[in-house]
Amino acid sequence: MNSPNGFFQKLVNLEGRNFSLNIQKFENGYFISISEGSNKIGSMVASMATGPTPVTTTIIPSRTESLFLKLVAERISTRMRGIALVSAFIQKELEPNTAKDLMSEIMEMIENE
Repeated sequence: MNSPNGFFQKLVNLEGRNFSLNIQKFENGYFISISEGSNKIGSMVASMATGPTPVTTTIIPSRTESLFLKLVAERISTRMRGIALVSAFIQKELEPNTAKDLMSEIMEMIENE
């Protein structure tokens, strides 16, 4: 999973659904792409945490997963005190356990890089 250019990729199967997790690390942040099925850019959120609370904005609105995107972006930006751009192409609404497991997989990838 480690990469000299800061790019990490993982395929995850959760509750019969296949997700591709792609993470690009930069000096001042991360770009995270979560795709269900084929790799596509989806809804997008940016979060920046340089002070006590992160500042988050929606770049491409989501029909169903806006809270999940916001939580992922804010958690990552706060953890590294930088910028997190998170894109998610998800075909149908996430069950709470699936969202929790995806969050765990992403955080594990970041912490183990």
